[in-house]
Order: sequence, then structure tokens, then C-alpha cells
Amino acid sequence: MEKSGLILLNKKAGVTSFKALGDIKRSLSTGKVGHTGTLDKFASGLLVVLAGRALRLSTWFSHCDKQYIGRICFGIETNTLDPEGEKIAEAPLPSREKVESALVKFTGRIMQSPPAYSAIHINGERASSLARSGKTVEMKERPVSIYRLDLRSWQPPFAEIFVHCSSGTYIRSLVRDIALAAGSRAYLYALTRTQVADFKLEDAQCITTNYEEISLKPIDKTVIGSLGLPWFEISPSEAEKIACGKPLEPILDGKPLSSTPSAPDFNAAVFLKESLSAIIEKSAGKWKYSCVLFSDNLKLSENSDYKCL
Repeated sequence: MEKSGLILLNKKAGVTSFKALGDIKRSLSTGKVGHTGTLDKFASGLLVVLAGRALRLSTWFSHCDKQYIGRICFGIETNTLDPEGEKIAEAPLPSREKVESALVKFTGRIMQSPPAYSAIHINGERASSLARSGKTVEMKERPVSIYRLDLRSWQPPFAEIFVHCSSGTYIRSLVRDIALAAGSRAYLYALTRTQVADFKLEDAQCITTNYEEISLKPIDKTVIGSLGLPWFEISPSEAEKIACGKPLEPILDGKPLSSTPSAPDFNAAVFLKESLSAIIEKSAGKWKYSCVLFSDNLKLSENSDYKCL
């Protein structure tokens, strides 16, 4: 049986996200493994990984907000905006007051230019590959949200910050822009991701030389709730209709949701007993399928204990 589920991994600094996935693949003896948001090699912390059929849920995990603790080194900027790059600029150290004033400017909805050394694709090539080849890389600004940005400690040239942000936010870029606003330069000296949605670093497992210790968490109602998705419960006969792609309105009419959505358009999960059966979407008052997790030609009975995921 295919191994499917969620892994909360505590990635150590100095290990690439790709290498971390390789260790998990060996542990689970499967190539169907993927992370839902990379961490740079120098960074540590929570890496949310999906395996098997759970990979089909990557979209809903990838768009989650995230929390970090970052350590800034002021006075120097590197080309990669991290400790692995080459120095490209120097500037006087800012005062604590200037740093705190700059933090306020970067709280809320802001426009951000991603780092040139990043995995973003430009004309089919990674920006980092273009930058390393000596080509000039123009990174277009894009909107991101910073929900909370706090200065936790100040020991020049170092400062520690806490960041709660939307998906797509680059902390390296945030540090660069904070330093410029404070009249200085800086790079991100260290970074730890502490939370993704409601998934916390304290619940994550570490990779050891004993790969058998890697364990999978099922995609259950608790996990779906951590993503902020409400859910329905259905019967086996209703599950057969969903597996065949029947219209959703007659199936879901009158069924209660686990929680009340905050917007008229939203995604929801569908559970058969304790098994996730599908992710559906309500748009313009109509339900439509987003991701169905049943096998083809599925036939269920009232006594079935079939696992959808």
C-alpha cells in the first residue's frame, strides 16, 4: 500500500531542502515526496512535507502563512542577502530607534522585490542560475503581507526579529529593505521557521541516521483544521456519487460545515468517516471539485472501511 501523509520535519542549518527530502524518500522507500515551501540551506526549522497521494494537496499547504525568527547582521550586505554570499556593500550601523522605526514601515500589505538569488523562474530559468552566471536579473515587485514584525533583541551589529507573514514573503528581502530604510545595509545571518499555518516547529521530528524513525501523520480533520479549512462529513453512498463526479449541491444540501467560513468563496474538505475524500470549492454560490482522492471505479458499501487518504 502506498505510504501517504504529512511529515513535520525539523530541518537543520547546512542541509538543503532537497537533501532533506532525499533522506525522507529513503526512510519511506518512495519517490513520491515533496515539501510545501523550501528553506534555504543556511536556514533551519519547520519544513512541511507531503508524501504519496497527499502530494495532491500541495496547493492548500503551500499558500499558508508562516512565522520566523531571524538574526540580522547590520553594516554589510551580501549578493545573496545571506551568510553564504559575497560582500557587495557596507554602511554605518543604524541606531535601535531607526531600526524600530523601519519595522513599522514594513508591517501590513507591502510591495517586495524577491532576491536575485532565488528559485523564482524568469523566462524558464531560475533567477539564482542567471545571477550566478553574471547576468543582470530584474526581480519585479509583488505584494506580500507582514502581519507582525517585532524587534526581539538589539546587540549591534546583530538584531533578532520575529516575523509573521504571508506565503511568498522573502525574509532576506525584508531584511535588505529594513536596513535601507534605517540608513544602513544588512544581510540575514540566521533564520528559523517556527510555524506554518497552525503547524509548529515544536511538533516536528529531526532526521537522524536511523531513517526508520521518520513517521507519517494522516491527513485527518485536525490537519485540515490547521490549514483553516472547514469540512463536511458524508456517507458511503454519498462518497460513491462524489467519486463519480456527480453534482455537489444535491449531495451537500443541508449538511453542516465544521466551521463558518469568513468569506463567501472558500475551499472545504469532505470526509468519509475519518478519511479525507475530496477538497471542494465554493465560488459565486456554486460548489465545484478541486481535488478528488478516490481511486477509479470505486464501489463502497455502508460497512466499508476503505481509506481515501
